[in-house]
Order: sequence, then C-alpha cells, then structure tokens
Amino acid sequence: MAIKRKIGIQRIKEYLSARKEGRKKIGVLVDGPNMLRKEFNLNLKEIREILDSYGDVKIAKVFINQYAGEKLVEAIENQGFEPVVTSGDVDVKMAVEAMEIIYNDSIDVLALVTRDADFKAVLQKAMEKGKETIIIGAEPGFSAALKNAADIAICLNEEEE
Repeated sequence: MAIKRKIGIQRIKEYLSARKEGRKKIGVLVDGPNMLRKEFNLNLKEIREILDSYGDVKIAKVFINQYAGEKLVEAIENQGFEPVVTSGDVDVKMAVEAMEIIYNDSIDVLALVTRDADFKAVLQKAMEKGKETIIIGAEPGFSAALKNAADIAICLNEEEE
C-alpha cells in the first residue's frame, strides 16, 4: 500500500509540475477534523510536497478544534503549518480565512484540503475572483460536487491502476 501511495504522489507532483506556468503563490487551508483522521493517514509533508511542485506555499494553516491535543498541535507546527485552534465551528473559521485569501492579491492559488461539500461555494467564489483552485481530499466521502468545482482535484488515497 505504501508503494502504491508513493507512486500516486509522484504522479500528482509530475502532473502539477507540467501544468504550472511560472511559480504560483499558494494559500493552503486544511480542515483538520475532516482530514486528520487515522483512516486517511494524511501526511502534511506530502501535501506540502505536492503543492511545492506547483508553486510556492505562502500561507499554510490547519484548522482544529479546542479538543486537539498538544502533540497534534506540535506535529502541525513541525510540518511548517500554522495551527488555528477554534472553539467554534472549524468550517466557519476556515471559510472566513479562505475568503481572506481570495481577496489577497498576492496569492494566486487557493488550495483546500477537505472532503466537505460545504466548501463548494468558497471554491466558486475563488474562481469568480480569478484564483486558481485545488481541492485535496480522500475517500470515502470526498464530495463529487467539490471535486467538480475545483480547477484541480486530488484524491490522496485513490487506488493506482
């Protein structure tokens, strides 16, 4: 399984590398409660490597709730992401941050790491404002509507053929 995953990540990086025109400036937001789950085995380092093959990550944040342990917060920081701890709804905080990126003229690409269809409207607004969009998710439960709303959709645990 690990070998298949490595091949898949390499293919994704090659695809993105071939697609880019100049170095894009990327803002990436990770939906912690939705994606940082044992069944997905999400590796933040892989996320950064994938996006680094497409451009320069300028904003990297992971949204987590107040029940996240100190070890998780430390692990997020060690991977070069900023942990954003919220006592309210993580999705709302992440959507607000996404809107700030959409209206930030120094960022070219909005990358979201989530499976949640609620972020479809955010992707549509980003595209409307001229941002490229990347959605990174995992199965099961990776919204088809979300995949279809983004310029680039990446499923991390998709089986290789």
